[in-house]
Formats: sequence, C-alpha cells, structure tokens
Amino acid sequence: MVGLTELENLATALDGQLADVDAAYAAAYPGDTVARQPVHTVYVAADRYDAETVSRWGAEALGTLDAHISGSSDLAAVIGIEPEIADAVLPLVRAKLRNEPIEDLRIDFEDGFVQRGVTDRDRDEDEHCARAAAALAAAPGVTPFAGIRMKSFEASTRHRGLRTLDAFIAALTEKNSLPDGFIVTLPKVTAPEQVRAMITMCEYLDRTYSLPAPLGFEIQIETPQSICGPDGTAAVATMIRAAEGRCTALHYGTYDYSAACGIAAEYQAMDHPVADHAKATMQVAAAGTGVRLSDGSTNRLPVGPEDDIRAAWGLHARLVDRSLRRGFYQGWDLHPAQLPTRFAATFAFYRRSLPVAGARVAAYLDPGKSSGYLDEPATARALASFLLRGHACGAITDADISGHAGVGLGELIALRASGAVQ
Repeated sequence: MVGLTELENLATALDGQLADVDAAYAAAYPGDTVARQPVHTVYVAADRYDAETVSRWGAEALGTLDAHISGSSDLAAVIGIEPEIADAVLPLVRAKLRNEPIEDLRIDFEDGFVQRGVTDRDRDEDEHCARAAAALAAAPGVTPFAGIRMKSFEASTRHRGLRTLDAFIAALTEKNSLPDGFIVTLPKVTAPEQVRAMITMCEYLDRTYSLPAPLGFEIQIETPQSICGPDGTAAVATMIRAAEGRCTALHYGTYDYSAACGIAAEYQAMDHPVADHAKATMQVAAAGTGVRLSDGSTNRLPVGPEDDIRAAWGLHARLVDRSLRRGFYQGWDLHPAQLPTRFAATFAFYRRSLPVAGARVAAYLDPGKSSGYLDEPATARALASFLLRGHACGAITDADISGHAGVGLGELIALRASGAVQ
C-alpha cells in the first residue's frame, strides 16, 4: 500500500489538477432550487387583462365544474382517476378554485395579443401596457407569480418588445416595486446571442429602475433552432449558460414548435414525437442547473356542448398527468374551463403516490421501519421534493405528510434541501 504521506501528496496534487473542473462544474450545475414552482402558467392577452381577471377566472372555472360534474364518481369517470382518489380531490379542487385559481399569471403581449382593426399599433400597445401594469400593481399578491410575455428578439419585433418591457417595469416601479415572483418570458428564441442580448436588457433595467434583485426571465422553446444549433449541438444547453444565472425556466411552445417542424395542424400536440424529443433535450440540458421546466398547452378547449366539454377535460387531464409523470411539473392553461382539470389531474398525481412516497421517506429517516424499497440519498431527496410540491399546490395537507411520512414539514424541507440550492 502507498504510504499515507505519499497518498496525501497525490490527493493534493489532484486537487490542483482538477480545481478548474470542480469550479466549472459547481458554476454550471448548482443543483435544483428549493423555491416553489407553480403548477401552471395562465396566459391572458394584455388587452383582456384587468385587476378582476383572476377572480373572474376562478368563478368561471368553479361554475363550469359544478355545472358539468355531478360528484366525485363523475369526476373519476371523466378524467380517468380512481374513485377513492376523486373523493379526496374534488373538495380540494373546489377550494383551490375559490382561493388560488391561478398560480402563475402571464400578461401576454406576444401571440395572444392580437390587434385587429387597430390603426396605430404602437399607441395601442403603449396604452394596454400602461393599463395592464396599473391593474397588476393594484392587485398585489393575488397570484404567487406573475409577469409578462414580451415580443421576441426577432428583428421585426425586437424594438417593440424592448419598448413594452421597459414601459411595464417603469410603471410597476413607479407604484413602489415589482411584485414578488415577477418574471419575464422571452419567446421564439433561435440563438444564444438573443439570450445574451436579454442579459444586456436586464442589466439596463436593473440599473435604471434600481430593482431590488436581478431581473430573471424564462426562455420559451418554440423553434427547432433552440433545440439543435447549426453545428448539431444542443443549443438549449448553450442558452442556459448564456443566461448567466438569470434564466429561471424553459417553457415548451407546443404549436409554434410543431408547426416549425412541419407537423400538420391536426396532429400538433403535447404528446407528438417531435414534442417528446424537444422536451427530452430540454430536460437533459436543464438537469442540475436550477432551471425549471414547463410543458406547453392543449388548444382543445372545454367549451360548447356537454359532450365536447367532457371530452376536452378528459384529454387535458391525460396530458397533464403525462407531463407530470415525465418530470414536467408545470404547464400552460389558456381558458378558465381548463383550471378544473389542471388541478384535478395534478392533485390526483400527488395523492395517488402519497402513501408509498410517505412510507419511503419514513423508512429512509428511520432505519427501523421498512417500506419495501432501499432508497439512496438522491431518491430520498426526490421523494421529499415530490411531497413538498404536492403540499405547495394544495394537493397534500400537513396532516397527510405527518400521517404518511411521520415527520413535519420542517424535517421534510431539511431532507429536500440537502444537496439543493436556495
């Protein structure tokens, strides 16, 4: 055996040899954030947003649910969940729609903002920008997260997008400060250079308006060029690095991406193979970086005759569950009637696995217990994260956690945070 002193000298030499690699890895992969992630982002066109939008969406969603679902067994049949799960889920969904119908609100100045019949488009957008910013400032804390989707950095929309973003931030800061959880969505990114340009804009806004924290943004992945660069590399990974820590999430844009890949309109969907390829690439690129993932939306809306509403709900619930099972814990909703199935499918996902996940956490923390699994630390942290995600959105209660895992929230948070970053 090599002498201890010689081995220590070798270890010290290797520390020096690998120091740059260690530092680069720590900078690129700081680990997952423990901050709350919303289960969805609701897009509302800027011209249709006002201070009552959130409460109006909640009331409409609850009214549609009560008008078309007769009880828990009916809910189970419509969205394909177990009757005993539906018994617990239905009252939780109703409470959610009353108290927090929208977790993340995005005021849309891009594709959803259609200026039909407008002669002076710049003046019209300026007016809606000022009005929407005032409405958001007048309703602080109504949603845990909120922000805007600006126009893209494509040459034809770049100046208008920058003008709206600057005006919106200016209006909010005049009303004291940005709301907690404020975020900007940058759409149709095609090159890392556009992300670097966004950094330049964020630095300008930080400096000009004395923002209390660096402004963050989401990158919307809705072009093939954001997945595969011209040299064949995963461009999305380069974009994350180019963001210098300001990118908070990657959002998949179902329809723009599918159309750009040549998929016929009838077959553009969240579960199409081109979507799965893009999202798998996003998932690998973001792993360990602290950048969150969001799936897209379905444009099949629960409106019209009873059969159409129930069919759309069944499709939406299936797609939400599919995303959750694949590690995409967030998606987009585009209509109030999608909220019942967003929350019903999400709550069912967490409650279905609650007993086993709780037992596995209890057994990991207490070797005297057995769950039938031999879990490693990384899996134990993932189990804790799973339970805490369910708790944050309202699917799992304090009593559920203590009853199934045998611990309080504090112990669960400590388990999740081992190896995570704030």
